[in-house]
Amino acid sequence: MQGIGSRPKLHVSADGAGVVGHAGARLLADLADATGLASLYATALRPLRPRGTGHDPGRIATDLAVMLADGGEAITDLAVLRDQREVFGPVASTPTAWRVLAAVDERVLERLRSARAQAREVAWLQASESRCGIPAARAGGREVPGLVLDIDATLITCHSEKDQAAPTYKGGFGFHPLLCFLANTGEGMSGRLRPGNAGANTAADHIAVLDDALAQIPDAHRHGTEILVRTDSAGSAKSFLTHVRDLRTRGICTFFSVGYAVTEPVRRAIRALPEQVWHPALDQDGTLRESAEVAELTGMADLAGYPAGTRVIVRRERPHPGAQLSLFDQDEGMRHQVFLTDTPVTAGSAQFLEVRHRGHATVEDHIRCGKTTGFGRFPSRRFPVNAAWLELSLAAIDLLAWTRVLLLDGELAAAEPKKLRYRLLHVAARITRGGRRLRLRISATWPWRHELAAAFHRLAALPRPAS
Repeated sequence: MQGIGSRPKLHVSADGAGVVGHAGARLLADLADATGLASLYATALRPLRPRGTGHDPGRIATDLAVMLADGGEAITDLAVLRDQREVFGPVASTPTAWRVLAAVDERVLERLRSARAQAREVAWLQASESRCGIPAARAGGREVPGLVLDIDATLITCHSEKDQAAPTYKGGFGFHPLLCFLANTGEGMSGRLRPGNAGANTAADHIAVLDDALAQIPDAHRHGTEILVRTDSAGSAKSFLTHVRDLRTRGICTFFSVGYAVTEPVRRAIRALPEQVWHPALDQDGTLRESAEVAELTGMADLAGYPAGTRVIVRRERPHPGAQLSLFDQDEGMRHQVFLTDTPVTAGSAQFLEVRHRGHATVEDHIRCGKTTGFGRFPSRRFPVNAAWLELSLAAIDLLAWTRVLLLDGELAAAEPKKLRYRLLHVAARITRGGRRLRLRISATWPWRHELAAAFHRLAALPRPAS
């Protein structure tokens, strides 16, 4: 057996000069400038700087968003940016950042959301001018027309007493935020921080989060573009679905696709279905899904109180090992899942609508990545500070999404935050000066040096909003 060579011996000293880490995070800071997010934050937070001295609160908010996108978990992680002044410029101290967050109330939070919406409009315009625009979501091997919003709640554990933290339905303790992501790009459209005992199926919260998400969509896309709203069964409340339908009277072309509980009337309807109405289900690539079938229950289940045109579709599938089955599923030997949609028959078969709804599962990936981009832990005992932290976390998620859409190609254009951090954002580089220029020199042996350099070049070529 061939032996493995030992690592080369190192002599460590702390006297290096001109060397910086996390150099790729400068890409995020410059993108915040290019989309106007930094300047819009400065305008939104200007009242928090009455004397006009010290650090700009808008710049502090931008630096916090960049830090979260780079993988920071606490306000003290701003030190990574602050200690590399040559790359990131002057960055506020931890106490100064705390004071800015503590000054954010509900009115200021609304201004931050409005600023993010304006920056999103710029980013989408840049995507349409420099790329092919906002990509379409896909299901069943084909594109889903328009935009797809996925709403879901998640539990955030708190290990200390914090304002409005409460016991959760899973026996834990913490918060229960409700979030909305854009399936097309992974952008974090909206989120509401809620106590841990908040209901998963509270219609008022779903309506608030949806309205916040729609306000984030630029006018040119919000009106005249199909918008599909997907949720699990927690979003099947009649008042929420009625709200989704009523949005059409405001010129917003919304449809819904939401999970539905398998109640006793639904079970009776499933049992009454003849075998010939079951059709093979599809996988996300458009191929047939093994041991899975789809059928329509519309007309066989009572939908009184639901919007006109609501359809009921069921999928049955041979359960995988370890699947949690109800007594009904155990009796039938199949796992059943039901959902409601108001997409008309002319827009697609039940097979396509089912695989389109199943794509809602990707929201779990967005939430998992979001927890590593800020909202996996909250820094303060005060609820308003944590609500501001959640908003900045959504801005960080947006910066990563815009980086993928505007600046990257190939595998990195679909990479999760961890891969982007390890390959691009956390790269080390040297700072050199010459010819009246400050240069960031990436190692010539770094495997993704060309991708990072190309991203900086694309960023420099992006059209800028008029000042």
